[in-house]
Amino acid sequence: MNRKGAIVAGMMMMMMAPLASLAQQAALQVVGDAIPQALAAAPGDPARGRAIVANRQLGLCLLCHTGPIPEERFQGNLAPDLSGAGSRWSEGQLRLRIADAQRLNPASMMPAYYPSEGLVRVGTAWQGKPIMNPQQIEDVVAFLRTLRN
Repeated sequence: MNRKGAIVAGMMMMMMAPLASLAQQAALQVVGDAIPQALAAAPGDPARGRAIVANRQLGLCLLCHTGPIPEERFQGNLAPDLSGAGSRWSEGQLRLRIADAQRLNPASMMPAYYPSEGLVRVGTAWQGKPIMNPQQIEDVVAFLRTLRN
């Protein structure tokens, strides 16, 4: 392959990567009220998950939820308290609630953190992009599983 052909092939691969990502996103395997299979190959990390939950730019969880993160001020009270989440829901149930809570309750005000298609009122910067990648969702699930009564 000549240099020009290699450049074109490389550009095609870069353009196809987002399409492969969207195809993976569409493959959420919901069973009942859960996604039983992990979305990422690596197991979730509870410490990273805690950081995502506390992060006011990425997770925004504490905007609506209260959680056992005492150093974070001004926690929300619009959604369930995250304390004890690991006792209330299974790993798969938590995964679905984070990835796409609106599958369980179409009127839910919780954003769909994983899907990027079929959403309404999405800011221009976020159109076609998930809020969290599969590993971040698994990290949040791992953290929430540690929150037991």
